[in-house]
Amino acid sequence: MDAYRDQYATLFMNGEKVRLLAVSTDPIDALASWARDADYPFTFLSDTDGAVGKAFGVFEPKYKADNRTLFVVAPGGKISYVMAPFREIDPTAYTELATAIGSAMGDR
Repeated sequence: MDAYRDQYATLFMNGEKVRLLAVSTDPIDALASWARDADYPFTFLSDTDGAVGKAFGVFEPKYKADNRTLFVVAPGGKISYVMAPFREIDPTAYTELATAIGSAMGDR
């Protein structure tokens, strides 16, 4: 998540045109504390029962957690790009993400 924070201004246009929503099965209190302590500028959503993960096919029942999957949703609401799993420690993943966001926005 630190890479998202550190690249927020360029990848997500400081939230002006692009919203980053991080969904986790962690409880809301834990997410809020973690986000505040790490100074994350984006929104965390708590999915403690895995309903969102199940709806998008990324919930792993064995671990009762959502897999690390990244979805880019175009302005019309359609999922335009999926990276599963998201490779958060691979710098090329952020290059791919920037391209996918630009494509969804009609910029690239």
